[in-house]
Amino acid sequence: MTPPATNHPDAHSHSSFGYTAHRPWPLPAGRWAWRQSWRDLLFAHWPVPVEAVGALLPAGLAVDTFEGQTWLGIVPFRMAGVMRRPLPDLPYVSAFPELNVRVYVTAGGKPGVWFLSLDATNRLAVMAARALFHLPYYRAEMGVAADGEGIIYRSRRLDSTGGQPVPAVFEGSYRPVPAVYAAAPGTLEHFLTERYCLYALGPDGALRRTEVHHRPWPLQRAAAEIALNTVSAAGGLPVSGPPALLHFARRIDVVVWGSEKISG
Repeated sequence: MTPPATNHPDAHSHSSFGYTAHRPWPLPAGRWAWRQSWRDLLFAHWPVPVEAVGALLPAGLAVDTFEGQTWLGIVPFRMAGVMRRPLPDLPYVSAFPELNVRVYVTAGGKPGVWFLSLDATNRLAVMAARALFHLPYYRAEMGVAADGEGIIYRSRRLDSTGGQPVPAVFEGSYRPVPAVYAAAPGTLEHFLTERYCLYALGPDGALRRTEVHHRPWPLQRAAAEIALNTVSAAGGLPVSGPPALLHFARRIDVVVWGSEKISG
């Protein structure tokens, strides 16, 4: 099946978003609920101990590994076009920087992502994501600036945990290295990027899954200079040194279904 010429999700159905040959399982039943666009994104990855990741996961989730190794990803990017179906974009509400820290998990045969943290500038988005998707979002002071083809990115968390400031800071720059390509199935970069659900714990302690859909990632190799990075340590999984793997994506458009309880 040939992907459509555009990767914009249709505002009323996902018929124009129906390229699914790359998905590891079929699209969820029912209509997607949210749309969003991820822009100027860096995947920075470090290998981390399987046991250390497992200690951070709730019951029902297993660490996902590639050739016996698991990874931590730090992902700075910009959100745009964020809105519930079928509403139009709203100023301030629909576009903002975001930074997430993620590890790789699986449950019920569906590999996905577990977030240690997500930082964003938009107070409303933080509140909504915590309430609707039960994700560990935090408010942050952030800046994103273009530097030719590259990006200068900074994030400093404003929210606190247990009354104490959270030392969660990321400062650096990154840029793509041509050309654009899709990760081949069976490769590490495919394992790290082609994920179509996320997991979270609901307020009742039940494990929940949120499904997403998009075209295959339009990846590029990347170069990065990270000046300061404490965001993964704030989430309980510190890393040191430069990332082992770097990838860039200029843009991908995404549709998101509602969060569903899968256990508990």
